[in-house]
Amino acid sequence: MLDLTYETPKPKVIAGAKHDWELVIGMEVHAQVASKAKLFSGGSTLFGAEPNSNVAFVDAAMPGMLPVINEFCVEQAVRTGLGLNAEINLFSAFDRKNYFYPDLPQGYQISQLYHPIVGEGEILVDMAPGIARLVRVERIHLEQDAGKSIHDMDPNMSFVDLNRTGVALMEIVSRPDIRGPEEAAAYMVKLRQILRYLGTCDGNMQSGSMRADVNVSVCLPGAYEKFRETGDFGHLGTRCELKNMNSMRFIQMAIDVEARRQIAILEAGGTIDQETRLYDPDKNETRSMRSKEEAHDYRYFPDPDLLPLEIEQAWVDDIKAGLPELPDAKKARFVKDFGLSEYDASVLTAEVPNAVFFEAVADACKDGKLAANWVINELFGRLKKDDADITDSPVSPAQLAGIIALIKEDVISGKIAKDVFEIVYTEGGDPAVIVEEKGLKQVTDTGAIEAAVDEIIAANPAQVEKAKQNPKLAGWFVGQVMKSTGGKANPKAVNDLVAARLGL
Repeated sequence: MLDLTYETPKPKVIAGAKHDWELVIGMEVHAQVASKAKLFSGGSTLFGAEPNSNVAFVDAAMPGMLPVINEFCVEQAVRTGLGLNAEINLFSAFDRKNYFYPDLPQGYQISQLYHPIVGEGEILVDMAPGIARLVRVERIHLEQDAGKSIHDMDPNMSFVDLNRTGVALMEIVSRPDIRGPEEAAAYMVKLRQILRYLGTCDGNMQSGSMRADVNVSVCLPGAYEKFRETGDFGHLGTRCELKNMNSMRFIQMAIDVEARRQIAILEAGGTIDQETRLYDPDKNETRSMRSKEEAHDYRYFPDPDLLPLEIEQAWVDDIKAGLPELPDAKKARFVKDFGLSEYDASVLTAEVPNAVFFEAVADACKDGKLAANWVINELFGRLKKDDADITDSPVSPAQLAGIIALIKEDVISGKIAKDVFEIVYTEGGDPAVIVEEKGLKQVTDTGAIEAAVDEIIAANPAQVEKAKQNPKLAGWFVGQVMKSTGGKANPKAVNDLVAARLGL
């Protein structure tokens, strides 16, 4: 494992007119289960389909239709819990959460309040190289999504699309351990990364398959520590929930502006109403959506149409045995096996395809550090310029490893290697063949290099005197020799010969 320092969360302190205030943040992340069918029906979960085209009879709450549990969705929830080092509850049950809205045909949502499928877990949130913070996960429960109300297609009417109705969601509920906007965003980044590694959620925030409700409150310094000691929420301020946040940047902006709103009210002698609020990024403000309901407001009761889930430990063990290598373990292995810095390892393990590509290059060229340098700086840089990702790369791991091998074998210089990379990126081809056909091989003939060095020195006597006074200026001669040889001269040989000729 990596040698990490686990920091006690340092609160974001906001100075008010009368006091300093600290933030307390808890997050409820809704992650759409990566399943082709819905939680209780065979309806499709395909995103972008025509409105109301992925609606089964159960989803539309047709009379007499009964829900049937999708075992794969249960497996994905268990898999997620195991990935978060959480307790898997062998007994869980579904409840009805009653509320009425046009995009909820049943008049209730099937969820899990009393007996969730996953219990307490944890997430290590990366704050900086070598620094991580532990955020506790309270629970993960399965529930069905609601539909979507559309209000901007007609000035007089609203429309309802039920395609999302019944889609399986995992609600991942954190403890109020997050202490600032940046940490909240980092928590989302890490959770998304883990889910994508596990394959249980695609993490696409733009399409709504991962979104967060962010609970924000403020308290005076020292109150949070009392809460951690006693477990008494009375030490914390009244929380407001920021609903349906689907952008890391907006999460940070919304937390900051909401905290300042609460501080202004408290310092003016007012009280905070517990409510659900929406964030308006155009105005950078939050506005009230509705008063925050408690569990009793929803009249939860066990769903009479669904038997409790009773799963066997052997099944859980089989799922655990099939888990992939997760981000923290992979990062630690890259540092240990390839000698990478933690920063480089973090970049390369951010996404599964990136890690797979790098490892293929490193294994082929037998040089992890050089492979990391070329993948991060050259390939990622070029892909970013083209607004593409690794899955779109026109350069294969074998081709990139081939370029690196030519450098290691002193066939080409690093400068020429970049030219070869550009050719491979734009035209394709075998790097070795390109070097041969275009005459790009590095000049290693000492005599030819000596001649070039002598010519440059003889033509620049004034520069020679300056270099003898300041050895750092010898680099100018190296650059001129490399230029005169079209970048083909062996850089080490040039450096050695320049130093010898100048008597440095």
